[in-house]
Amino acid sequence: MADLISLNSIKRHYDVGGEIVRALDGVDLTINKNEYISIMGPSGSGKSTLMNMIGCLDSPSEGIYEFEGELVHEMDDNQLASIRNRKIGFVFQTFNLLPKATALRNVEVPLIYANISRSERIEKAKKALDAVGLNDRMHHKPNELSGGQRQRVAIARALVNDPSILLADEPTGNLDSKSGVEIMKILDSLHDDGNTIILVTHEEYIADHADRTIHLFDGKIKEDRKTSKRRSVSS
Repeated sequence: MADLISLNSIKRHYDVGGEIVRALDGVDLTINKNEYISIMGPSGSGKSTLMNMIGCLDSPSEGIYEFEGELVHEMDDNQLASIRNRKIGFVFQTFNLLPKATALRNVEVPLIYANISRSERIEKAKKALDAVGLNDRMHHKPNELSGGQRQRVAIARALVNDPSILLADEPTGNLDSKSGVEIMKILDSLHDDGNTIILVTHEEYIADHADRTIHLFDGKIKEDRKTSKRRSVSS
């Protein structure tokens, strides 16, 4: 498999009230195309910082970050925004949907920023919603959808630009167990279709859907291991 992402000696330090917080403290990580990775660790271990770094929402204090051969650590804000919109799909625990917009309109949003014509936007958004089983809910607003359906809209929005990677930050965290299982089935299916998925979770049974699990502790990778998948979990 070809390298998609390469992190070399990545550090992210913050000055908090005169005290240096080492959120990431020398991370080396290579991610290949079509990998399914879970990131785990206790609170304060650096999970969110690593996710933000991979997702180009933050820049390293030190180190080298390459994404498909592009030197991310050297990019300015406009270049980072461009790579986020072109190559990265985000799925958040809190859905982050526009409350007054329909599911279809929510999914269209990344395409608007990409300057895609309205007719093509609608076609792509409908296809993405169909892929997550929501073709009959595309004209509903978020308050007319269940939590699981809202997360499906968020996944469709993340996929609509055909990104290189899908980043999912606690994607089942605000869902009941049944809805959580349905969302994980969708992510599993997307991986089977060739998508690269990076998942942040604190739940072992969620992490077990991935092929590989990375454990962080105090800003360092404590363990990087292949995962024995247990996708049949239904509780």
